[in-house]
Amino acid sequence: MAINTVKLGSILQNFVTATSDVQGAALVSPDGLTLSSSLPGGMDEERVSAMAAAMISLGERIGSELSRGNIERIYVEGEKGFGVLSGCGDDAVLLVLASEAAKQGMLMLEIKRVLVDIRKAMSY
Repeated sequence: MAINTVKLGSILQNFVTATSDVQGAALVSPDGLTLSSSLPGGMDEERVSAMAAAMISLGERIGSELSRGNIERIYVEGEKGFGVLSGCGDDAVLLVLASEAAKQGMLMLEIKRVLVDIRKAMSY
């Protein structure tokens, strides 16, 4: 599959700049390679991508073991904000980083919207 990384980069950059309280985003392959990213300065893109892939893999195993079905998202909340991992088909995982001020409902809505654009850009 040919991935248009320029288009994906544009989608992520627009998402990060246009969405209130979103600090960064990355699109990662299931094996931990960065497909595209718009992360805050100082973050190690390769390390973030590897961790995102590991988290989604572990989440899928947990979902299976607990009979919860396919995992739609993994949500991490810390004192400095949120990390949300969402599956984007079989070929990618979207990681979104948001500040502690983010309203969770609005954040999830915006993530669903950007996933539609990403899936379109990734379709053959």
